[in-house]
Amino acid sequence: MRILVAEDDSTTRRMLEVRLQRWGHEVVCAADGDAAWDILQQEDAPRLLVLDRMMPGRSGLDLCREIREIERAIVPYIILLTGLGDKENIVEGFEAGADDYVTKPFNSAELRARIKNGQRILELQLSLAKRVEDLQKSLAHVRTLQGILPICMHCHKIRDDHESWQRIENYIQEHTDTQFSHGLCPDCLEKFYPKSELQRFAQNPPPPPGTGDSKP
Repeated sequence: MRILVAEDDSTTRRMLEVRLQRWGHEVVCAADGDAAWDILQQEDAPRLLVLDRMMPGRSGLDLCREIREIERAIVPYIILLTGLGDKENIVEGFEAGADDYVTKPFNSAELRARIKNGQRILELQLSLAKRVEDLQKSLAHVRTLQGILPICMHCHKIRDDHESWQRIENYIQEHTDTQFSHGLCPDCLEKFYPKSELQRFAQNPPPPPGTGDSKP
């Protein structure tokens, strides 16, 4: 995963870079908040961010607030790096938009665990975004049923986008999840199976198979 590390202290920044690369991540570094903001404007900007709370230019808190103002399908996961471990400063970071925090000097095992947690949440977001995209595509197919469809006035077949004619139930099944079962409406029942015929059938049912009027 591509990770942005924004830290003005060169020693801390280098330590973070080395450890994250050792864990298999691609690291993009920024020495201040303004440089970090420029990186985040790029099309392939990292989605997991490790931001120092206090930096020249934009602070980590400023970056959190500005990032959260932008509507995105995949929201960046922000870990705030801070030397201020008291509750008030931690709460302030969460209110600004941070998802997690690590205190300096950081513990490698703790940092790795928090990075993995952020990675897992981002992967869930990606999976959800993919499902939403698939749903939108399905809805696009359903919307084709909302327009004007050419239909034969005699056989009631539908003309599709490829200028082919097909039965209306086949067309609907192809564009939706609808399944059809066949039956008889009262009008067709009366038209094709008149009551008189049904009555004659009831009064004079056919003989069971293998029987007849002939005598041995």
